[in-house]
Amino acid sequence: MASKTAPNPPIQLRHLLWLLAGLALVAAPHTLRLPWWLNLIALILFTWRVYLGWGERVLPQKWLLALFVVGGVLAVYLTYRTIFGRDSGVAMLVLFLSLKLLELHRQRDAIVLILLSYFLALTNFFYSQTLPTAALMLASALINTASLVNFAAPARTLQANLRTAGVLLAQAAPVMLLLFFLFPRVQGPLWGLPQDAYSGVTGLSDSMSPGAISRLSQSDAIAFRVRFEGEAPPRPLLYWRGPVFWEFDGRTWRPGDVRSFNEIKFEASGKPYDYEVTLEPHNYNWLFALELAAKIPPNARVTPEYTLLSRTPVRNRVRYDMRSYTNFTEGGADAAEELRPGLLLPEGFNPRARRLAQQWAAQSASDAAIAQKVLNYFREQGFVYTLEPPLLGRDSVDEFLFGSKRGFCEHYASSFVFLMRAAGVPARVVTGYQGGEINPVDQYMIVRQSDAHAWAEVWLKGRGWVRFDPTAAASPVRVESGVAAAVPATDPLPLMARTTLYWLRGLRYNWDALANKWNQLVLGYNPERQREFLTRIGMNEPSWEDMALTLFWGVGALLALLTAWLLRRLRTADPVLRLWLRFCAKLGKNGCTRAPHEGPADFIERTAERYPAHAERIRTIGAHYIALRYGGRTDAQLLAELRLLVREFSV
Repeated sequence: MASKTAPNPPIQLRHLLWLLAGLALVAAPHTLRLPWWLNLIALILFTWRVYLGWGERVLPQKWLLALFVVGGVLAVYLTYRTIFGRDSGVAMLVLFLSLKLLELHRQRDAIVLILLSYFLALTNFFYSQTLPTAALMLASALINTASLVNFAAPARTLQANLRTAGVLLAQAAPVMLLLFFLFPRVQGPLWGLPQDAYSGVTGLSDSMSPGAISRLSQSDAIAFRVRFEGEAPPRPLLYWRGPVFWEFDGRTWRPGDVRSFNEIKFEASGKPYDYEVTLEPHNYNWLFALELAAKIPPNARVTPEYTLLSRTPVRNRVRYDMRSYTNFTEGGADAAEELRPGLLLPEGFNPRARRLAQQWAAQSASDAAIAQKVLNYFREQGFVYTLEPPLLGRDSVDEFLFGSKRGFCEHYASSFVFLMRAAGVPARVVTGYQGGEINPVDQYMIVRQSDAHAWAEVWLKGRGWVRFDPTAAASPVRVESGVAAAVPATDPLPLMARTTLYWLRGLRYNWDALANKWNQLVLGYNPERQREFLTRIGMNEPSWEDMALTLFWGVGALLALLTAWLLRRLRTADPVLRLWLRFCAKLGKNGCTRAPHEGPADFIERTAERYPAHAERIRTIGAHYIALRYGGRTDAQLLAELRLLVREFSV
């Protein structure tokens, strides 16, 4: 009976605590995503299992576990309205792992839990693929592997098992690298689910209302990175174009139903700028670029509004090459019907702003002169650029222009366009980003969500759509130096946006550069990059069959080399053990095989009784082996005698 239960003994307390530590490390990132009730249940079940293991108490009955399962599944369904998908699936996995602890009794149950925890670790990449996430998952893999080693060698110390786990992971690293470089890549994210829709990403919206962009500007998240070929444009020219808004209901700006313009002719001047954009996911079709785009990436198009659009929503990090002119003149005749949406205003809103705009129109000789009067008004009437403007009522433009005079870029752009339309001049709102910061470590320009901006465009006869930035009129430092230099010191900005601790900014630059390398080399290793790499190593026009065959032979060669190294190490690491195994092999050829559970002393006595004519020599070999192996002796002469006895032994 003992031999049946020995391979699957009960869980010891120290092994239980080590196992729970590994599970907690894997589940920790999910605590911020899971519902509060599931976190509470998981904590209770973890604590309960420690309590049961501390006093070697009886585990709950199966019927109680069944009730927990039914109740947990029902709670997950009521929370997510489904039991399928990313979020509900992860919740179910955490729930079942927590419940599995209550039937954790023997090592076989523990091994099942460890294998499931490996899978739970992978689910963290559905939410984040950053360096910290990868480091945390590597640490969890190390601890879970050490837990497996614990059960294989329960008498060893914790440090020894951790060291063994590290060696195992290091041995797996070459295979991992081969899989990374050679496994055929597909388009789209490796760690992502289509139904997730990336609802939690941060970025510009498809509408604009007071406070929308100011809230976005309090985010330190990276919108995109840019690498210029050569010198970057000066900061006042860094307008990264995004969605364009035409329709205004008195509060919110939206794209509206605008007919396509006829082909617009333009004349570029000055040198173009060539650059590469690495865009973070934002779940819309916008691809940000400098005005005016002269080169279109594959699977993209430019609208008549100069907005660069992807064929599909940007739901994973993308890279694309661009060429833009920052100096250009648009030409062509006026199209009254197509410009009409740029004159529409909601009836009954902002009467004071309407009267002021009509007064300026009567006093001005041209549309450009009207625009200049509006800019002068913002420049001369004591307007304040702030992230914390007061709340505005129904007539938001009137209240901003003649009352608070405190606002963010969306207030200035919205009011400017309203005034121009009220004066009879076609105008529209453009949103995107303005500025960017060069990282001195890797020379990439980083454009953050805090650089989100809104400006205006006005149709001028003979010139087409011309950019006007009323925010720059009220606060020139915003365009010249960025948001941090423009807003009051009391406004809520990200910690790193205006810190005077230069050493901390240096750490940030280095971390951003490291994260960028991770994004470019690891997360950005897409099918195109894979083909480029394989072409450089001699695989011209590689197909997936070629990659699969190369992967098969590469992994096979690595495993063969690793096996040969392990066998050589086994042969040479312990000469005493090598001689003992040779002696046992000689006896095994004659039908006297040592049982796996049989110690050397018992085996020697059994063999001596079976071969009485050789009993003395067998006992001598056994005594020499035990003395050298377990007696702590390192006698070279004794080892030489053992080698001679084993070599000459035969039955």
